[in-house]
Amino acid sequence: MTKVLLADDDVELVGMLKEYLEREGFVITTAYDGEQAVKEALSGQHAIVVLDVMMPRMNGIDALRRIREHSRMPVLMLTARGDDVDRIIGLELGADDYVPKPCTPRELLARLRAILRRTEMGMAADQDRQCLVVGALQLWPGQRRAEWNNKLLDLTSTEFSLLELLARNAGQTVSKNDLSEQGLGRPLARFDRNIDVHLSSIRQKISAFADGRTIIQTVYRQGYMLTRE
Repeated sequence: MTKVLLADDDVELVGMLKEYLEREGFVITTAYDGEQAVKEALSGQHAIVVLDVMMPRMNGIDALRRIREHSRMPVLMLTARGDDVDRIIGLELGADDYVPKPCTPRELLARLRAILRRTEMGMAADQDRQCLVVGALQLWPGQRRAEWNNKLLDLTSTEFSLLELLARNAGQTVSKNDLSEQGLGRPLARFDRNIDVHLSSIRQKISAFADGRTIIQTVYRQGYMLTRE
């Protein structure tokens, strides 16, 4: 059974979400402040953490930063509706996705399953020995491992999924809608900047090893393309 860490100081909301997710077959651990959330997240007992931005003792952004210092476990952020700043910061720090509050249990469940599905697909045994190579870029989907000129790229699960999708279509434009549907597991929403922020992060991580070169090109009003070298 999949273990989920649910971190939010809203006791009523946590209780409602916990009851709903348990009915769907998940095992739920709860945390009501940021420090407790970090401790539980780093225990190695959970497949994913749902992390609220506004929490006592340590806010969700700082908690995410602490988690990312030690773990690449999937993180789904809960943010205030319309608060683009928190969403962008969370994505830049390595959150896999976000859900604006107030959210329905059904919406949260769909996002959780999408992230977990991407993670599980990447760990499929039949992909363990496959290596995808595009120029200096090497990807091992089964291990969720990426390297540039034999130097490890520290990617989140979502970043890896997006980069893998671009690599499998190297030299071709991949639309933002396809990136969202296949990389995030959901249709692209209007004004959704998730894809842009994730790809900006991937570019920065690659450019550190690629002499500042940009190998992921923005194709105006169409999408993105990974260039062949």
